[in-house]
Amino acid sequence: MTQSQVQHMAANIITLARIVLAFVVIVLLQMGFYYRVAGVLLTILVIYLDSLDGYVARRLGVASDFGALFDITGDRIVEHVFWIFFSSVGLVSVWVPIIFISRSFLVDTLRSVAYAKEGRTPFGEKTLMRSAFTRFLTASPFSRTIYAVGKVVAFVLLGTLLVFQEGFAMLQHWVPPQRLGDLYLITELVVWVVVAMNLIRGIPVLIDGRFYLFERQFPRELKDEG
Repeated sequence: MTQSQVQHMAANIITLARIVLAFVVIVLLQMGFYYRVAGVLLTILVIYLDSLDGYVARRLGVASDFGALFDITGDRIVEHVFWIFFSSVGLVSVWVPIIFISRSFLVDTLRSVAYAKEGRTPFGEKTLMRSAFTRFLTASPFSRTIYAVGKVVAFVLLGTLLVFQEGFAMLQHWVPPQRLGDLYLITELVVWVVVAMNLIRGIPVLIDGRFYLFERQFPRELKDEG
């Protein structure tokens, strides 16, 4: 394998690694106290890798349309795995994964149509986003960083609650029960802030891409061809 091939694979390998690590985290969070602590720490790494794969691709000069789409796929899998898991253990409302999954299907279907029809990509020079405002909300370093920080804070807080559930007897001297109640309240607030950010970043994409949603001929042709 040549050096060029290795470089082209590097960013995609990072994306695959964070997908695998997300599942490892879910396993750890269902085990004993120290495993859950390790799961919380690994959660930070998983979210960090979200930004690293794109950086590596740009740094090595191997950014591609497929790489960008695969990166988004990795984001979706990681997000959905975490939200579904935390919903299944009763830490977040079932509406949270429902909102995230529905938003993802809508936005990503639109992106797929835009790419198939005109070669439009989610980000970059060929982006389907038409307005500067939409590009700022969805693609700017500021917006993506704030959203990533929000996700890692939410997932770490939720994981920390699982740590306390498993090791309450060990930790009750450090965190009184009333403080633990405050932690639940803060976590719920952060979760819904992240939900709001997810919608705020998604709705403008639908507005800018309404041409692909409501254009009469192409969606039917695409469906017939499938």
